[in-house]
This record gives sequence, structure tokens and C-alpha cells, in this order.
Amino acid sequence: MNCKLGLLFTALLTVVPLAAREKSDVIVMKNGDKITCEVKGLRSDTLYVKVDYILNTISVDWNKVDHIDSRQLFLVRTRDGSVYKGTLSTASSPQARPLQIEVVEVPDKPVVLARAQVVDVDQTSTNLWQRFNGEVDLGFNFTKGNETSQYSLATDVNYVEEHWSVGTNYTSNLSASAGANVSTRNELTFSGQKDLRWNNWYYTGVADFLQSSVLGVQLQSMFGGGVGRNIVNTGASFFTVYGGFAWQQINYQQAIQPAQTQQVTSALVGTQVKLFRFDRTTLALNANVLPALNDPGRLIFNFNAAYYVKLWGKLKWNCSFYSNLDNRPPPGFATSDYGATTGLSVSFGNH
Repeated sequence: MNCKLGLLFTALLTVVPLAAREKSDVIVMKNGDKITCEVKGLRSDTLYVKVDYILNTISVDWNKVDHIDSRQLFLVRTRDGSVYKGTLSTASSPQARPLQIEVVEVPDKPVVLARAQVVDVDQTSTNLWQRFNGEVDLGFNFTKGNETSQYSLATDVNYVEEHWSVGTNYTSNLSASAGANVSTRNELTFSGQKDLRWNNWYYTGVADFLQSSVLGVQLQSMFGGGVGRNIVNTGASFFTVYGGFAWQQINYQQAIQPAQTQQVTSALVGTQVKLFRFDRTTLALNANVLPALNDPGRLIFNFNAAYYVKLWGKLKWNCSFYSNLDNRPPPGFATSDYGATTGLSVSFGNH
């Protein structure tokens, strides 16, 4: 994979205009403050709103919101995994206002939800571009002493519908030092998820393409799928596990040492953990374990971690770590590749 492809992909994403909605939503805080705005979404106990007279999207503590009224369409997810599509308004009884939100679905079927049960709200629209969320990360380091330079680039894009979602992620790392070979790592991932009829259960599918000069991997292609369950899904934390099967094809760099292309059929066990602190920090962990079925004893392990600290508006500082492990590569090839990067990230969309 070429790094230029990732840069072009990022540029295309950042220049696509996301049409704004009218700012006619109303939120009322528990202290009586009233804000007329455009509700962008809710995630990690943070309500994101856009106000005409403020430059950036502002963050509101969801636990301090008394009630909300909006005629726009939203996807609303609750802790038990239920999903609703409709407009938002305050429950009709004044006594219930601080505790309940009414989701008025399109066929005029109102559903009253306890506010504390609502963990995620996403805008939905007939306009395609309003349904995308994502971020772009960029980092660069240079050391004069040994003339070492490092750069990292990452993009993440997600598209959400009522009962399914898809996403793509691209990461690129390069390290160059005087007197040493340039080290590169590029990874492109496509993923999808479809809700099952049981709350918090879902189908999942993934396609991953990895290049790593440290591992001597020219291209490792992985296609997998399975079934997962959200174990914890609150405003402050998220934990899910999934399992299934995967197939991999690994092409090695012949310049290092002659090695045949390998095809590996394996089980797939994965997990994802996210921890949030209101409008400040986010910790995301993702791990996949692939025990080979056609080569007993062989284990491939992939792990990614990222920590974000909000600086201003949609600008964040991030620190990320990646690790790829293969305990039984061909003779002469490395068993692991890992590294850490820091940089800045900018989010786009409704969060």
C-alpha cells in the first residue's frame, strides 16, 4: 500500500462539505439556562450542540440537562441495546421532565425513555454526508542528534444507520534514521456491524490489510466475521467481545529471505474497550487473537490503544500504541512489531 493513497483519502474526507441543519433545537439545563441550537449528537455523557453565535461545537454535560426538544431526526441507543429513530421531546408530564425523554418515531409512535438510559444519539438525515463521523490524526517527531524522523497518519470514518453501521480506518507510520533502513507500517481496515434481534447482540465482519517492513510482510490480507455482544454500554464506558473465524493470506518480502505465501485459517476472538471522562479524555483499546486452525500452536495477535485529551473545540492531543505478533513466522523473519506515536487529531461530523 502506498502512503500517498492514505494522504489522498484523508484530503478527500476533509474537504467534503457537511451540510448544517437549522438551529431550532432547544435544550434546558437543570439550573434554568435555555439554549437554542442544533443538537449534533450524544456520546460518552457529552451532548454536542452548535450555536449560531459560537464558532465551534460546544459540549454540554448530559447529566445536567433537564429536558430537550427537537424536530430533527435522530438515532437513539439505550444501555440495553435498543435503538429508536425519531424526533426528541420532553415527556408530557412536568414531573417527568428531568428524568425522561420522549422519542417520537416517524409513524407517530412515541416511546418514553429514562434519560439515564440514553447513551448515544446520532443525527440522521436524507442527506448522505450528515451521517458520517470521524477524525484525522497526524504526528511528527525529529531528533537532531541521530537524525531520526518519524511521522504517523491515521484516519477513521464511520457511517451509522438504525440497525447497522460500517467504518474504515487507515494508519501509516514511517521511521527514518541516518545509517539505518527506513521502517514503514501501513494498515487499512474495513468493518461492519449488523444488530441481531436480541438486544446488544450483533453480527460483525472485518477486512484488514497490513504491510510491515519490520515483520517483513509485504501484504497480509485478513477476512473475518462472527457474532458479538456488548457487555457494558454506559455514558462513561463501553465493553464488547466477539468471536468467529478468519482467513489470512500473508505475502512476505523476498528481499529479506525467500518465503512462500502462507494461507492461514484461524479462529477469531476480539474485544473493544472505551473509557470516557466528560469532554476531557478518551481511552480506546482494541485486541484481536487469531489461533491458527490449520497450523496448531501458531498464534497471531493484534493490539491497538489510543488515549485522547481534548485541547480546544474538535482539536485533541493523542498518544497511541500498536503491536502485531506472530509467534511462528517463516525462519529469518521477526515475530513482533510495535511502536508508539503522539500527535494531534481533528474530528469531523456530529461529535
